[in-house]
Amino acid sequence: MKAVIVFTLLVVVAVVYGQSDTYTDEFDKIDIDEILASRRLVENYLHCAKTGQKCTPDGQKARELIPDALKTRCSKCTLAQKVKVQKVLEWAIQNKPEDFLELETQFDPEHQYRKEYADELKQKNIVLPPLK
Repeated sequence: MKAVIVFTLLVVVAVVYGQSDTYTDEFDKIDIDEILASRRLVENYLHCAKTGQKCTPDGQKARELIPDALKTRCSKCTLAQKVKVQKVLEWAIQNKPEDFLELETQFDPEHQYRKEYADELKQKNIVLPPLK
């Protein structure tokens, strides 16, 4: 089953880095709700995102894209990917805040993106968990 959850994810969703202006749309039709409803899949993809170990090929590719997606504000994401990223972000904050913070620290140790995205997140009514 193809499924990718990336937090911070936060968060890019199952995308493969392409040579074009956008990431490939190969995974645009992935059912994120199905993934988020499966504790096993969530834990597997969290482990992949945190450690880079035991990743599916899709999970590894998505993990590799997190820094680029954060840096470019997901500018290479398709519209479907942006929608999925927001859904995963909101889900992670509500359901796995500790994991979200761990991934945030891993991929943004100086919390630069937290500051950069603050207004945008506020407009979308997304409240980040407080830093420890």
